[in-house]
Amino acid sequence: MSPPTGRVLTLLELLQSGGTRTVAELAGRLGVEGRTVRRYVRQLIDLDVPVESVRGRYGGYRLAPGYRLPPLMLGNDEALAVLLGLVAGRRAGLTATERTASETASAKIRRVLPKHIARRLDALLEDLAFTDQPGEFDTPDAEVLLTVADAVRHRRAVSIRYADREGRHSERTLHAYGIVAHGGRWYVTGEDARLGESRTFRLDRIAYVRALPDTFEAPKDFDPAEHVLSGFASAEYRHEVALRIHGTVGQIRAGLPAGVARLEAQAPTAGEDARTPRWLRVELRAERLDWLPPVLASLDRPFVIERPAELRYLVAAFADRLASYATESDRVANAHPRCATSG
Repeated sequence: MSPPTGRVLTLLELLQSGGTRTVAELAGRLGVEGRTVRRYVRQLIDLDVPVESVRGRYGGYRLAPGYRLPPLMLGNDEALAVLLGLVAGRRAGLTATERTASETASAKIRRVLPKHIARRLDALLEDLAFTDQPGEFDTPDAEVLLTVADAVRHRRAVSIRYADREGRHSERTLHAYGIVAHGGRWYVTGEDARLGESRTFRLDRIAYVRALPDTFEAPKDFDPAEHVLSGFASAEYRHEVALRIHGTVGQIRAGLPAGVARLEAQAPTAGEDARTPRWLRVELRAERLDWLPPVLASLDRPFVIERPAELRYLVAAFADRLASYATESDRVANAHPRCATSG
């Protein structure tokens, strides 16, 4: 596509966004002079695109009201953001009607994409894993995400330039096993080829990625989402917590999900119902402990704190506060009975 034609299409995209655009604004966005903008407008009119001229101090150009726009023209980043949004929507408990609309919209977008982009997006969407119900997710750089997705699909090594949490940069050779969306961020997990160790990297911290000719074999039955979650649960923090909680796996996971705590769930004995509450060991690491007493109280299950001792004191103090609040509530109710019973 020649540069002038590309700028004509950019002009159409600007007008498609709605409202009246001044000649000066359009010229600035396109990097051309005002008379060139007018020439581009004439080209659109020749293509039967109804561009209207608006006179006056705030005049310029706009598309005629009610004009049915041509098929969407999406770049890599735009197509990626839309398709990922549709995938997240399908996982968010949509009704059957909404789910069908999401699927048909996704199919329409794929049909108008260039084949090479559509193939790369399909590779990403087929191999993408979510750890939970998706909410608002940051969309990383499209080229980084698509290149890593290609590497996952074709089992090809990639070279990445990565910045750690302190901002230090390093060059890595990565065997990428999977891409995971977790907690509003995107991660790639695999093996750091030079270290021979499993690693998880945030995609927004990858400044550069390049596909390499080397191939690799991924471990059998490797679960990228589970690996990311277990990594968060065992990360280095100030406190190591060990508990025993009497309940079912579902009851405990309601307050301590896999991304927070590791749960040793022993298989039920012969004849024992897996849904029957039993004592389960829970381990987690945390920078602070003050959030744990309310969580343990919300589980409403018997528990034993093995370590640290500080957590026992925090739980006792939390229980004392709740008891004092209840006592204060009784005192206020007795002093003001009419207020306590009013709606």
